[in-house]
Amino acid sequence: MYENFKVYSTEFAGRTLSVEIGKMALLANGSCLVRYGETAVFCAATASAKPRDGIDFLPLSVDFEEKLYSVGRIPGSFTRREGKPTDKAILASRVIDRPVRPLFPKDMRNDVSVVCTVMSVDPDCSPEIVGMIGTSIALSISDIPWEGPISGVSVGYVDGEIVLNPTAAQAEKSEMQVTVASTADLVAMIEAGANEIPNDLMFDGIMKGHAENQKIVEFIKGIQAEIGKEKFTFETSDPDPEMFEAIKEFAIEDVRAALDTDDKNVRDERLLPVYDAVHAKFDELYPEMEMKIDECMYKLQKYVVRRWLLDDGKRVDGRGIDDIRPLSSEVGLLPRVHGSGLFSRGQTQVLTIATLGPVRDAQLLDGIDSEETKRYMHHYNMPSYSVGETRPSRGPGRREIGHGALAERALLPVIPSEEEFPYAIRLVSEILSSNGSTSQGSICGSTLALMDAGVPIKAPVAGISCGLITEGDRFMTMVDIQGLEDFFGDMDFKVAGTHKGITAIQMDLKIHGLTPEIIKEALEKTYKARLYILDEVMLKCIPEARAEVSKYAPKMLTTKIHPDKIREVIGSGGKVIQKIQADCECKIDIDDDGNVFISAIDAENAKRALMIVETIALDPEVGAVYKGRVTRLMSFGAFVEIAPGKEGLVHISKLDVKRVEKVEDCVTVGDEVIVKVTEIDDQGRINLSRRDALIEIEGLTPEDNGEADRPRKGGRPGFKNKH
Repeated sequence: MYENFKVYSTEFAGRTLSVEIGKMALLANGSCLVRYGETAVFCAATASAKPRDGIDFLPLSVDFEEKLYSVGRIPGSFTRREGKPTDKAILASRVIDRPVRPLFPKDMRNDVSVVCTVMSVDPDCSPEIVGMIGTSIALSISDIPWEGPISGVSVGYVDGEIVLNPTAAQAEKSEMQVTVASTADLVAMIEAGANEIPNDLMFDGIMKGHAENQKIVEFIKGIQAEIGKEKFTFETSDPDPEMFEAIKEFAIEDVRAALDTDDKNVRDERLLPVYDAVHAKFDELYPEMEMKIDECMYKLQKYVVRRWLLDDGKRVDGRGIDDIRPLSSEVGLLPRVHGSGLFSRGQTQVLTIATLGPVRDAQLLDGIDSEETKRYMHHYNMPSYSVGETRPSRGPGRREIGHGALAERALLPVIPSEEEFPYAIRLVSEILSSNGSTSQGSICGSTLALMDAGVPIKAPVAGISCGLITEGDRFMTMVDIQGLEDFFGDMDFKVAGTHKGITAIQMDLKIHGLTPEIIKEALEKTYKARLYILDEVMLKCIPEARAEVSKYAPKMLTTKIHPDKIREVIGSGGKVIQKIQADCECKIDIDDDGNVFISAIDAENAKRALMIVETIALDPEVGAVYKGRVTRLMSFGAFVEIAPGKEGLVHISKLDVKRVEKVEDCVTVGDEVIVKVTEIDDQGRINLSRRDALIEIEGLTPEDNGEADRPRKGGRPGFKNKH
């Protein structure tokens, strides 16, 4: 039935990679099923026969579809169907998109769609890497014009060794998680999270990943040579060269004058009359080609900026090649939030707000990996006003999700553990103004907000971007690129880290790839730049995390009880824990291991709840002091409940530091009193003393050195305050 069905296999990082072609989705332009271990991802690529009108970009979509059947789970939604893509699926789509997109013809406008469907997941074999390789194969063997193939590999650092495609156990303890994509000779994409890894080690990891990729690229070339289809021809969108030269001659000086400023608003205002003049002259010469004329103007601006950089070493705003725009930092802007930080770099401005919550506020995840909750969350918002535009807010798009994840990855290595800081942490970066590398600005603003919130981060983190201009064998890198240099340049190489090392990398390219020399230079320049940002700006604003969290933040206390005692703390139908929460105005979370997390706005309420929980779970100890509630009065004393289900007797002689004639004269039912455990008999009965607790806690003492219970002439003995 499947006459053209073929299977190809090779070794990839010590395991077998196999590709099945000619059996599934035969109506797609190109398709394949890729297996690696027990991971299986099906990839299909399709393209429209005609270009889409009215656009000036390649309409490429890459979708990474997580199917919960791949891990033997039924979706938890009401409909029991997969819903919108998870954040991790969106991030996987972006990781595949970035190395693939630059290899399409720049002048093609045909719709192209790539779908990677995760059908089976082996935790030791990343479906993201398999999807990237499957995308490369599907495009390579299709008739869609594309200048691949590429390959991708995951790089870890485990026990002092660089590991390719680490297993789940290795990834758990790896000091870095780097995805490297490569063409036949260049590094096409880098995505990294790392635990303060130095530049040289990161570079070595990238190069080892790149070397492994070369083997898979050659493997795919062999498949393409055997069964690949001839690429179809497409209608080019490039404007006529004569049109471009005519517009260039007419407007180049005006464009140079308009671009020569460090203010984006001024630049945009200067360009408007230039566009008007160009259209006034050329619309009649080239009727119904207004979009082509605008494309010529775009190409002309790109030509001017790149010539300035390559020929004159001149940047649009007059800075030196490695100069950073003016920087400023500020904390504590918003009085009622738990922490806030404002970071500005030129016309890029980011306000990040930190919110602390109980651990129950951790995000629940429903994806194909083993992670079920996320305690630290970073969200990124970029409203239209940040770039001076008008459009309604429709929630975060893929770009916003990607930038938030990058900042989250950059800061994760310095976030204290749950044991050190038992809070859920949410950061929200609001982009107030955008003119280049807002994602790195959000990392800086987030560090400020965390420190302002009193989060004891292990080290401050800063981020900066490095740009690139290439021409043949010539290249030039520049630090802190603004929007125009990003639009017209070849690279946005973003690196975040501490004084010690790198915590995150994200590399966006418009060219086919980078040489090792460019990567090394970018790492060195961003290292120097982020140290300057940390030392000269951020740490001068707030040198260390605040000693205490905000008075508006919940106060967190933790303890650990034996799992067998959890039932007693919760009580029948939750009555005990609900009563503790109501009485102490707090929230209590207990996990299956017996870890207890107590949060309350009032620290004293949290301490009281902690004491009650420990009293229930741990047998009271002689000498411990508790705050309890009087439950019953007897002629010989009062019974006091020190915790739900735990009650003790305060004998009348131990009710006060002075003599008590009647129990009712000293306490009534419902009174809250402090008591000290004086004895626990062999039957588990608890004897308490209010008298001893008053002496120990409040500093009261009888005048007769403890003989207050003995009758004496002249009436009842008195007492005095030691202090």
